[in-house]
Amino acid sequence: MTSRSLLAALATSTALVAAPALAQDCADPIKVGVLHSLSGSMAISETTLRDVMQMLIEQQNAAGGVLGCQLEAVVVDPASDWPLFAELTRQLLTVDEVDVIFGAWTSVSRKSALPVLEELNGLMFYPVQYEGEESSRNVFYTGAAPNQQAIPAVDYFLEELGVESFALLGTDYVYPRTTNAILEAYLLDKGIAAEDIFVNYTPFGHSDWSTIVSDVVALGAGGKQVGVISTINGDANVGFYTELGAQGVSADDIPVVAFSVGEEELSGLDTGPLAGHLAAWNYFMSADTEINAEFVAAWKEFAGEDRVTNDPMEAHYIGFNMWVNAVEAAGTTDVDAVREAMWGQEFPNLTGGMAVMNPNHHLSKPVLIGEIREDGQFDIISQTTEVPGDAWTDFLPESAVLTSDWQELGCGMYNTATSTCVQLTSNY
Repeated sequence: MTSRSLLAALATSTALVAAPALAQDCADPIKVGVLHSLSGSMAISETTLRDVMQMLIEQQNAAGGVLGCQLEAVVVDPASDWPLFAELTRQLLTVDEVDVIFGAWTSVSRKSALPVLEELNGLMFYPVQYEGEESSRNVFYTGAAPNQQAIPAVDYFLEELGVESFALLGTDYVYPRTTNAILEAYLLDKGIAAEDIFVNYTPFGHSDWSTIVSDVVALGAGGKQVGVISTINGDANVGFYTELGAQGVSADDIPVVAFSVGEEELSGLDTGPLAGHLAAWNYFMSADTEINAEFVAAWKEFAGEDRVTNDPMEAHYIGFNMWVNAVEAAGTTDVDAVREAMWGQEFPNLTGGMAVMNPNHHLSKPVLIGEIREDGQFDIISQTTEVPGDAWTDFLPESAVLTSDWQELGCGMYNTATSTCVQLTSNY
């Protein structure tokens, strides 16, 4: 079967929206902006998201396009340079005149794009787990909020592995710092002593992990079970996991659960020494469902037999197809009309069940814990039913009173104690 025919078959099998029988005339294609780093420290993670967007657009075009029009990917490279995300967001919206943007990985890159999106009323789908504490009217968050990844992972450490001392290791930017602030508060609430919570941050691209790994090992000198919560991002993960292996740290000794390491990051590592360590996501390539088998087969046909799938790819898959359905329902690519058509959209998860877009612009999705195998895949050892993403955490006092509801309240930062909308823009 050819690549195009396989993609067309997958489009049919996964219920992608095809064009109406009598397609309208389209003078120009509908433009889809793709804003992912193809160079710099985040290219290890983001390049594959550019690739999957190209596959999804090809699939949709094979199924007839959207509103009878073909789609055109407009790909730019922000090069892991956070201010460049803002510049290229403006270029995509004003020069290239895209109808929607799929992009960003780090929270600092998303936050760089936010003011431009809100100024120009652009629309972006953000596919990566993040720290929460945000709900923009111009962004749909298709990755995990903390209650869909970080909190369940900590619960697994506490309840299943008996972890008593926690090392919170992260890259030095907003996502790890905010996530770890939430986790520190949560751990203290769970009875973990402050002296048993070790927090360390390193810059993007950090490579010398010997001292930090030694410090983590030393946490267990008193006999307590140590666990690592990793919010390390990008290619710094290569050095971290390599150093774990070099120091002979196994998952039995000190388990690591990662929030930014999936199949793509592991594909460049010797994963033998990492077997047994964990990751928390909403999807793993090893999910045993018919729809996932079809998705993986189409991806390998499109990108190459050695290519793997991962969680942010599924997030783009869900977000893109929800956008297609919303455009078809609205009969237009107009941002305001599409936004309203997005609330309540449903689309199948690749792991089974249905993803639902809530009025806070976050999805309901299952939470999965995976154990690294020697072949770089994950054994799924825990899976929940769909959990609604929470834009504002219950574990920070200033956030516990906040809620987001763009459908009924028209506000992403609504104070339930004062019954007021704190603000509408995202420069929180």
